[in-house]
Amino acid sequence: MRVAVVGVTGLVGTKMLEVLAERRFPVTELLPVASAGSIGKTICFAGHEYKVMSAEDAIAAKPQIALFSAGGSVSKELAPRFAEASCFVIDNSSAWRMEPGIPLVVPEVNSHDLNADSRIIANPNCSTIQMVVALKPLHDRYAIKRIVVSTYQSVTGTGQKAVLQMQAEREGLEDIPMVYPHRIDMNILPHIDSFLDNGYTKEEMKMVNETRKIFGDNSIGVTSTAVRVPTTGGHSESINVEFHRDFDLKDVRNLLENAPGIVVQDDVLNNVYPMPLLSHNKDEVFVGRLRRDESQANTLNMWVVSDNLRKGAATNAVQIAETLLDKGII
Repeated sequence: MRVAVVGVTGLVGTKMLEVLAERRFPVTELLPVASAGSIGKTICFAGHEYKVMSAEDAIAAKPQIALFSAGGSVSKELAPRFAEASCFVIDNSSAWRMEPGIPLVVPEVNSHDLNADSRIIANPNCSTIQMVVALKPLHDRYAIKRIVVSTYQSVTGTGQKAVLQMQAEREGLEDIPMVYPHRIDMNILPHIDSFLDNGYTKEEMKMVNETRKIFGDNSIGVTSTAVRVPTTGGHSESINVEFHRDFDLKDVRNLLENAPGIVVQDDVLNNVYPMPLLSHNKDEVFVGRLRRDESQANTLNMWVVSDNLRKGAATNAVQIAETLLDKGII
């Protein structure tokens, strides 16, 4: 099982190596790929050292699977070339997510969309992933009508340079490289990705469009406000979801407690609720603050937290690879 990791030196690429090793994915040969400046550097995986190689050399080695986390432009250029070499590409960028015929997959939600023709598979946006995992068992029972979501997203979602900006601000350093248009430490930015003509950001519209594609239902109403906050542990979301059918809170809790990939933390009398500090380096989606919206019929409020580099990126990609194996597609 030859596995290429494209963008291996980045935050998500590094996390992909960790997850592959932790979950004991059956890698017999690792093909670490990065930009020209990193070729020849040494990385460690599962107790062995590997030299970072070029994409050309990795394609020539004909991997069965390639995990991509190198940005949209790289994915647009290289993913088809890996696919032409009979490789299954699992891409973490936004390049392929809304392409017709390209599956957009969260294994707990829509693994049925994977098939032998799925040579390029899109990993959804991190904030979308944790939301649809939390909503899937409820959608199956009550049918979602509308979602209103506000996100509180870690600086790690932007990358290492954003983490360094925040750390430098925290240390009082001046003349630092700015990734964001404003200070992020001790601040909150209602601005993730670029603004569109409709006044929403690309990040917000990703949540709208990706949620509908994953659930296979364009009738679901989705509106989003995406916010960057000065944390590094994970993303948090306040979700207000209206269903077509009424629900019972005990049944909601039971559905969530028995759903794959979800941990319910909802004991407010003892101050138990999901927090990014507790989700850090974990693969589950944590759900709490479950309560009926008293202003709207058939509507639930919930608080959802997950590590954006793990379940929101690396772990979901590896789970897709595991699903391909489990289904006998590879």
